[in-house]
Amino acid sequence: MASDSNHSATLFLADNLALDFINSAYGVAEQQHDCFTDDRSVIAWLTTAGVLSDEVAPPRGLLALARELREESRALVKAAMNGTASDATLINSVLEAGRPQQKLTWHDETQQFYLQACADHSKPAGLLWPIADALATLVTSEKFEFVRQCEAHDCILLFHDLSKSHRRRWCSMATCGNRMKVAAFRSRKSQ
Repeated sequence: MASDSNHSATLFLADNLALDFINSAYGVAEQQHDCFTDDRSVIAWLTTAGVLSDEVAPPRGLLALARELREESRALVKAAMNGTASDATLINSVLEAGRPQQKLTWHDETQQFYLQACADHSKPAGLLWPIADALATLVTSEKFEFVRQCEAHDCILLFHDLSKSHRRRWCSMATCGNRMKVAAFRSRKSQ
C-alpha cells in the first residue's frame, strides 16, 4: 500500500472501534491507503480513535503488530460474516498479553477505594489490547449480524449498521452512497 503520513485521511465511519481499525487500510486498485506507515502513525490513530489520551512513546514493533492484528481481524470478521471458522491466535495473544492490570487504589479526596485499570503502554500488545477487546466483543455480540461491507462495487470498508431499520448500505452516504446513486441515475438515464 502507498505510504501516506497524512492522518486526516483516517476514516472513522464504521460505528465500531474494531471495524474502524480494520478500515485503516482501504482503497481500490492503485489508490491504496494505509493509515499505519510507522509506529508513530499507529499511536496517532489510537489517539484519534480515543484509545489513548496521553502522549505515549511508541514501543518497538508496534507497526508490525498493528498490521498483523488488522489483517487477522479482517479475516476473522469476514469468516464470522460467512459463518466459518478463522484463526484467532494473534487476537488471543494480544488479549492475554495486553490485558490491563487491575489495582485497588485509595482516593484521598473521596475517602474511598476504587479499582483502576492500568494498561502497559510500553508494549505493543498493551496499546492494541482495546482493539482486540472490541473485536472479541463485536464477533460475540448478538448485534454482529448487523456488520456489513459497503455495497459500492469498489469499496472494501466494513461498518456496523446501528440504524433503526438496519438498512444502511454504504460506508458513508457522502462518499460511496452518493457515487452509487449518481451511477445508478446515469445508468437509468442512458437506457
